[in-house]
Amino acid sequence: MKQLFNISLLFSTLRLATPLVLAAIGGLYSERSGVINIALEGLMLAGAFTAASVTFYANSPWVGLGAAMLAGVAVAIIIALACIRFKADQVVTGTGINIMFLGLPAVLSGALFLSSGSTPQIPKEHLLPNLNRFLPGFVPQWRIFTDVSVITLIALLVVVITAYVLYRTPFGLRLRAVGENPEAADAAGVSVNKIRYLGVILSGAFAGIGGAYLSIGQSSLFTRNMTAGRGFIALAALIFGKWRPVQTMLACLLFGFADALTIQLQGVPVSVLVLRAGIFLFSFVIVWFIAQLFVKQRWIAGVISLALGVAVAVLGRYLTRGFNMVEIPVQFIQMIPYVVTIIVLAGFIGQSRAPKAIGIPYEKER
Repeated sequence: MKQLFNISLLFSTLRLATPLVLAAIGGLYSERSGVINIALEGLMLAGAFTAASVTFYANSPWVGLGAAMLAGVAVAIIIALACIRFKADQVVTGTGINIMFLGLPAVLSGALFLSSGSTPQIPKEHLLPNLNRFLPGFVPQWRIFTDVSVITLIALLVVVITAYVLYRTPFGLRLRAVGENPEAADAAGVSVNKIRYLGVILSGAFAGIGGAYLSIGQSSLFTRNMTAGRGFIALAALIFGKWRPVQTMLACLLFGFADALTIQLQGVPVSVLVLRAGIFLFSFVIVWFIAQLFVKQRWIAGVISLALGVAVAVLGRYLTRGFNMVEIPVQFIQMIPYVVTIIVLAGFIGQSRAPKAIGIPYEKER
């Protein structure tokens, strides 16, 4: 257990949650304005590839970061024009962007670097720095400074600023009003389309920063499909966080913890007791969700889930008797973040109330 739950797991959680927080907060601006942003994955890929390419040529991570923001904004403008100006289906548009950026970076990489698999390696001194780079020499080299990127601090500040902007400023009030009741906002003199354009553009900028962190912060190059579904996980965190900044950040930390635990578990023997407890918890949760589809009373669903969970745990005990430590196959370990995402969405999506006008194009009355 000490091998798994240690201080390294905490810092790994922060590192892995950082791009999720940035992408999810970006999605929050878009969806609070009423535009569904399925394209977070594609926006992150655009930012990641642009950051790696520009940093390689410019030898500056800050230039690469700025270019990633511009790339995210450029793609977001395309989404905004399609969804707001031409009233295209928002889910289809976002899916199209995601599909396009599964292949476009490989084509551009092949043209620029003669390699479609990845960009060239970026020297360590040209990567986004950790916090200790900006501190005086007499400050102790604690891990909170040496192991945490400056982008992680920026992500935290973005959450705080977003919470203030959303609930304490006129722009935040207009953004929420446009997402809830665009007709009333328009009647009050608010330009619905202008607010929606700004929301989508901000989502592109933040998702671009999240992608840049993956390629020139967490890694040192861009590889094909390096986001590995993080854009969709960020979208799940946004739903789980009920489109609120702080709750969304906490949801991203949960998914980041699941990802960090995945890394920690690989190659580490796990106690049979821990494995049995995990089997019981997983089976209990799955049966709970299924039981609620057929049983209206929650306490009955709970009893059924508990009974079947215990039965599965007893079966697991029978199958693992005689073992003290077990090494879990890596394929099962790598499933953890995605299984957690599915469970969270299945269990909480019905309890989250989305902005009322989300996904509905607005047409001004003449």
